[in-house]
Amino acid sequence: MTHLVVLVLDDPELCPSVLDAWEEAGAGGATILESTGLRRVQNALREDLPLFPSMRDFWSSDEARHRTLFTVVGDEATVERIAAATERVTGDLSGPHTGLFFVIPVIKVLGLDKEPPKKGPAGRRP
Repeated sequence: MTHLVVLVLDDPELCPSVLDAWEEAGAGGATILESTGLRRVQNALREDLPLFPSMRDFWSSDEARHRTLFTVVGDEATVERIAAATERVTGDLSGPHTGLFFVIPVIKVLGLDKEPPKKGPAGRRP
């Protein structure tokens, strides 16, 4: 069964190491989003921000940023390798300020196993 693996990473500086670990564990690729959580936005509403802060103010604050990573994989063994690889980088995810890792079964996937187009004569694609 195909799975969506998602990690909300608390420390954005760990992102490159997590991505390397995921690749070694069998992830064929990953998507990375800059994100923030409700608690971080609430904590960012302090006196040092403007009276009417914009989302740009939140995103520019170091306190408001996470990285949300996700990948789609084809089997549970890869999910388990990715989970173990993640915790080798982040530490035990049950600890504070590490992240949130979850997996969702995927019913249908189109475009997962893409190969680059083959080139014909003179480097042109057929």
